[in-house]
Amino acid sequence: MSKMQGLSLKIMKLSDEKPETIKGIISRIGAYKDLGYYERSLERQNKGELEIITAMSDDNLLGYCIYNRQPKYGYFKSLEIPEIQDLNVLPQYRKQGIGAAVIRFCEELGQLENHKEIGIGVGLDQSFGAAQRLYVKMGYVPDGYGISYDRKQIAAGEFRPIDDLLCLMMTKTLKE
Repeated sequence: MSKMQGLSLKIMKLSDEKPETIKGIISRIGAYKDLGYYERSLERQNKGELEIITAMSDDNLLGYCIYNRQPKYGYFKSLEIPEIQDLNVLPQYRKQGIGAAVIRFCEELGQLENHKEIGIGVGLDQSFGAAQRLYVKMGYVPDGYGISYDRKQIAAGEFRPIDDLLCLMMTKTLKE
């Protein structure tokens, strides 16, 4: 537990008895995922495929992400690199280090699971500017395979919409 600008912050895996907390964040963050996405994530968490990581202060959810052990992105999948996905922090709590704390928690989880690298994707439009800067500051670098759309690489000359499925995939080497 750490203190951030008066907050008592606790980063943890979402427990089975509190699945409603992740559903409540959809409207508060303005996330573009449908409720079924979160329900499928809970099912996958129960199978051990991923972990839903939450940032809490007292009983208030401030943010979350998904630590995905079975990512869809081919490069990560082939090398068994876990992927940090859907990092979101409530707008009023941004720029206080909460996102970085959630990422560090995922990195520690990756180390505990003996992974040498961890991956993350970031959208390319302006709305992802803060995330782009944060990931670089935290040591993430592009994986060298260009951009992807819905976790599939884009070839030169292909056209895709600029939306949250258009990403630059990045990796970070974890400490041993």
